[in-house]
Amino acid sequence: MIRSENVGKLIRTLLQIGVLGFVSAVLAGCADNPPPVAGTDLLPKERLGRLLFHDKNLSTPAGQSCADCHAAEAGFGNPNSSLPVSQGVIKDRFGNRNDLPAAYAGFSPPFHFDEAEQHYVGGQFWDGRASSLEEQAKGPFLNPLEMANPDEQAVVDSIRKSEYAGLFQEVFGAGALDDTAKAYDLAVQAIAAFERSHELNRFDSKYDLFLAGETSLTDQEKRGLQLFEDEKKGNCAACHPSKPGPYSDHALFTDFTYDNLGLPKNPENPFYYLPPSLNPEGLLFVDAGLGGIVKKPELIGLFKVPSLRNITLTAPYMHNGIFKNLRQVMVFYNSRDIGPWPAPEVAVNVNREELGDLGLSEEEMADIIAFLHTLTDGYAAVGKK
Repeated sequence: MIRSENVGKLIRTLLQIGVLGFVSAVLAGCADNPPPVAGTDLLPKERLGRLLFHDKNLSTPAGQSCADCHAAEAGFGNPNSSLPVSQGVIKDRFGNRNDLPAAYAGFSPPFHFDEAEQHYVGGQFWDGRASSLEEQAKGPFLNPLEMANPDEQAVVDSIRKSEYAGLFQEVFGAGALDDTAKAYDLAVQAIAAFERSHELNRFDSKYDLFLAGETSLTDQEKRGLQLFEDEKKGNCAACHPSKPGPYSDHALFTDFTYDNLGLPKNPENPFYYLPPSLNPEGLLFVDAGLGGIVKKPELIGLFKVPSLRNITLTAPYMHNGIFKNLRQVMVFYNSRDIGPWPAPEVAVNVNREELGDLGLSEEEMADIIAFLHTLTDGYAAVGKK
């Protein structure tokens, strides 16, 4: 029997020496697409939510805000691409998963089981455990691995002392901060309102302008789009639809379903090495994903399909942050079933129909990545090409 620590060393070695055919450099191109710029025309509730979102005093100890893990310049994902998961306000603590970007998250429908399609859809977090943005916003404040507040009281006390306490009562009424439980609920309502605002949901990428007939794609980007939508080759659009769907009149590049891609464990995840009080299973920890929430063994290892909007800004990738760049993602999708790859963290329930041996050439993978660069917000700000 191979000891778990030796498995971790083996995977780490494979990643480091490049047996998997990875390249380490992130492709250039983001310079053409500046990060989103803060809007000045937010509604009062959205402005309040923005202030709450950026307030570093709402953690214990003070020093970490929502924006520290969901920064505008990173597509409202984690700006620290050197770590596979987020670091908490207490510096020796780390979450067990990579952050999902907050941009476009508000389009996800409430978590539910689709009887017609026979699968779960929607919700927030990688495992869907929060049904709405409001419910999701409650989590990080009280998570000991994130903002580490002992209770709702600590959060609300900080809001009462803030410079925007007056705006809070202007938005929600006099006395809105008097009752702690009520004030906490109102605070996450404001944060959710900001996350649904145009500041996080711009729809002004090159691809959006292309669909509107206001710009054109390069030959490489066109080839990438064709492969992205090709059911027999790239087949990316099967889970990341490039056309408007039931939740928006814009393409969201996710169907909000759940999938097990067959990802290996990430030995670089610092969560594995936290003390037993925070990670009782240590290196033996297995992330159950959706199956752990709905308590169904046949759904163990499934995680939410993320939107690909701003994907070039949100490295690292996947729920465990195992891939440092899009090239690595493409190689995995293209060759998972023909190796050499470590075994999946969860070997059951793996999607073996839509990825694993796509037969893409090096040029075709580069074409798809070129297309993905057209999904970055802010293209209109630098002019039409």
